[in-house]
Amino acid sequence: MIIRLAQERDLPGFLRLAAQVEHWFGPMVEEPGFHRAVRERISWSAALVAEASEIVGGMLFSAEPPVRHVHWLVVSDRARGSGVGRALLAEAMRRFGPDPGTIEVITFGPDHPGAVDSGARTFYERLGFAPAEPADPGPEGGSRQVYRRDFPGPVVESAPEPDNVAVRPPGVEMHGPES
Repeated sequence: MIIRLAQERDLPGFLRLAAQVEHWFGPMVEEPGFHRAVRERISWSAALVAEASEIVGGMLFSAEPPVRHVHWLVVSDRARGSGVGRALLAEAMRRFGPDPGTIEVITFGPDHPGAVDSGARTFYERLGFAPAEPADPGPEGGSRQVYRRDFPGPVVESAPEPDNVAVRPPGVEMHGPES
């Protein structure tokens, strides 16, 4: 698996991932606003993909200090629990730059069905995020909560990645028929 900056050609992969989680987050696949947000983040180098034989994870983020945001992080059903989400977050943190600050993500509230089914709250807690204040409800009406953690700088404090995870070095892009 490779973690790399997303490209315009990755939009269908983001849409496939979105289709797997619309029951928790509300409509995305047919929403022009979602397409626009993905394209904007791609153009700003603020979108990552995890790619194996296909895209198995995607992330949209902002890296402006002092508060960085994880706007969207989805791992395919078949790849959940295999280190994809952790690898995407680690690469985003590497790109956040040297200035310390905070990382925020809005995820399911404790009473939302997706809180348990998706494993999102547990995922963020294992990575050092703590539940904070409630956030506005999601588009489907479900509860949301801010999770936050300190960002000390470019050092990523996480367990080693599985052997099958590789991060593409900055400036190195894919070459060949898939490029």
